[in-house]
Amino acid sequence: MIAGLSVSTFTALHVTLSLIAIASGVLVLLGTIRARKADLTAVFLLTTAAASVTGFFFPSARVGMGHVIGVGSLIILAPTVLALYRYRLAGRWRWVYLAGATTVLYLNAFIAVWQAFDKIAVLHLLAPTPSVPPFVVAHLVVLAIAVTLGAFAGKRFPPGNHHANSESSGMSA
Repeated sequence: MIAGLSVSTFTALHVTLSLIAIASGVLVLLGTIRARKADLTAVFLLTTAAASVTGFFFPSARVGMGHVIGVGSLIILAPTVLALYRYRLAGRWRWVYLAGATTVLYLNAFIAVWQAFDKIAVLHLLAPTPSVPPFVVAHLVVLAIAVTLGAFAGKRFPPGNHHANSESSGMSA
């Protein structure tokens, strides 16, 4: 039992949160690229935080890569949330938000790919360890997608654009 749930139910909850975080994060960045309102921003940030936190509940004899990424994600989320909700993306806070949102989306996807290679038999046969080429290539592709999405989103909101409300920024709570 974990948090009053069976391990399988808790795992399903954690995976669901992670997948919602990834899907909503992609939609938020795509909305930013299109300069459209992204109603899923709060969903993205909340499910990212929840997925990170729930990851710590799994029994483990040692601190692993998932724990490190979870801590990193939560640390990055703090200024990202401040930039959006407290500072309303004003001035440089726009870049803090964009960099943070892009980074936590990448970290979510990084863990998803890592888990896929660990849990899906066919992928595990291709890459039984994180140092083999299929695993490295998969992560480089995920990184390239995240950087590309972030870069395109950044082009829509140059530093001179000081629209402070989320409606005009294409990103909303």
